[in-house]
Amino acid sequence: MPWDPISDYDPAWPSQFETAARSLREALGHAATRIDHIGSTSVPGLAAKPIIDLQISVPDLAAIDDYRPAIETCGFAWRPDNPDLTKRYFRELPGRSRTHVHVRQAGSFAEQAALLFRDYLRAYPLAAQEYAAVKRDHAYLLASDRSAYVEAKAPFTWRVLQEAHLWAQQTGWRPGPADF
Repeated sequence: MPWDPISDYDPAWPSQFETAARSLREALGHAATRIDHIGSTSVPGLAAKPIIDLQISVPDLAAIDDYRPAIETCGFAWRPDNPDLTKRYFRELPGRSRTHVHVRQAGSFAEQAALLFRDYLRAYPLAAQEYAAVKRDHAYLLASDRSAYVEAKAPFTWRVLQEAHLWAQQTGWRPGPADF
């Protein structure tokens, strides 16, 4: 059987998020306006790489000294080499559960897009199933070229974001309360 980095949905993923988010909320206090479970592990039933993605929204992304020390005390290392300028990126320390922390400006397009994508996939399980198929079709790239994997998923991702945008307009979607 070939190597498959994509796992079937694990009902333990929400509690893994809650454990990490609780620790981060206590450490960050008011430095974070919200903490949310994003990414594929946040969508019930969706197959995913078994990595918990958390989004921390902050009032000022540039004020890294306001939040970086608190995140680091919770067992995450800042990755200053991350090329995505819409976020600050942290990873778990060695030996800890796979968790990626995405810090984004509260109210920014990047923050809202992550929440909209998640909420749309939660509302439309058939879209989530299609996403799982796309990920599995391209999973072989994860072993050799992670960037190619992300690029291979891009047409699906952009199409779903367009559908989600229309859905948001039709339903009046707004981000619900923060997960933490």
